Amino acid sequence: MTTKDHLYTMCEEYVESRIQRILRSLKDLEEDMESEGKNSAGDKYETGREMMSEEWNKLSNQLREFKQQKDTLKLAKNREASKRVQLGCLVKTSASNYFISIPAGKMEHDNESFYAVGGNSPVARLLMGKTEGEEFEFNGIRNTIISVE
Repeated sequence: MTTKDHLYTMCEEYVESRIQRILRSLKDLEEDMESEGKNSAGDKYETGREMMSEEWNKLSNQLREFKQQKDTLKLAKNREASKRVQLGCLVKTSASNYFISIPAGKMEHDNESFYAVGGNSPVARLLMGKTEGEEFEFNGIRNTIISVE
């Protein structure tokens, strides 16, 4: 398995675990809403119901975001190999290594650190379209692109 494939799998597991966690929370909240409806009446009931509704909306939005990330990850995997940085590329620089995919944070593989970053992140926007050997400045530090896979 290549480094890029390994990072893709790690990102996939990251997204799937978040989706499953949110689905469990939604299920628990649904059960709470049902039991609240059977046992309550009055203003206290309405306040509790409203708080649960807000939580439901928040979790639903998070679920939608993670499903979008899952779709973005599929796009990243299916991209043709390119010498120019684009979604799905593994970019090694003089300062850090990046997997342009989804914002999943720092990952380790074969004693190397990689940052899985979304295509709209500040560093990804700086890297997009650049090729091996090109320089860019990030956080006031000049960096060079060592490789693009």
